[in-house]
Amino acid sequence: FLLIATLFKSVEPIHIIKNAPWQVVWFSLGLYIVVYGLKNAGLTEYLTTFLTYLNAQGNLIAVVGTGFTSAVLSAFMNNMPTIMVMDIALKDIANSSMIYANIIGCNLGPKMTPFGSLATLLWLHTLSQKGVKIGFWQYSKFGLIVTPPILLVVLLTLI
Repeated sequence: FLLIATLFKSVEPIHIIKNAPWQVVWFSLGLYIVVYGLKNAGLTEYLTTFLTYLNAQGNLIAVVGTGFTSAVLSAFMNNMPTIMVMDIALKDIANSSMIYANIIGCNLGPKMTPFGSLATLLWLHTLSQKGVKIGFWQYSKFGLIVTPPILLVVLLTLI
């Protein structure tokens, strides 16, 4: 892409490299390393055991439990690695509602903290460059109040 940009003079590659949100790049790279380590430490096996237990409790508990588990993991571990880890943990559980609950949780959960989603981190970086500062607690206070009830209502539609 940098080669094409250089050929067409649409953007200067040095400008892109200089102004890239490197803290987000390093954060996401570190995130995948940590998640890989957690997987090797048995996180997926633990989640498989936990999700199998939830599934045995009936569809209501299975769906709500799966959705909130993936939401909390997404909020604090980021949604991209969470969806991957949870997909592995759910692969042998024959409950499509739990799979949908995982997808919903991984999409709504990141609204609870700023580092739950790389898109949010990029937006916050862009806003801070424009002089709009939104702190962790300011973002999380609102997200932690608004997200759980919305998540619950959406998950209940799967029952």
